[in-house]
Amino acid sequence: QVQLVESGGGLVQAGGSLRLSCAASRRTFSYLAMGWFRQAPGKERESVAAISWSGSSTYYADSVKGRFTISRDNAKNTVYLHMNSLKAEDTAVYYCNAVLSASMPKNKYDSWGQGTQVTVSS
Repeated sequence: QVQLVESGGGLVQAGGSLRLSCAASRRTFSYLAMGWFRQAPGKERESVAAISWSGSSTYYADSVKGRFTISRDNAKNTVYLHMNSLKAEDTAVYYCNAVLSASMPKNKYDSWGQGTQVTVSS
């Protein structure tokens, strides 16, 4: 299985921006659709965004559409999540995982990494 490491989280004020990174460990990353998920305390993990293996197709949850942008650099085995106009409700631990497809952003692997904490203050 591919190893994934999330980074880039932090504490920001509402309206601010962050860029999250997800670094993968193997060459086959280039053939995997990837997604970002988040989980707030007491809530279920939810899909935030997804991108096809080529980067030609993307998906965004309604709650983040227009504010977040997912991208990838296959040469660097890395997927990014640019987050703008952050709101307090965006506070969560953010995870990345392979997904079935950009149109079906369900996690492909059952295991999850450490994630990266995003905290947005009002």
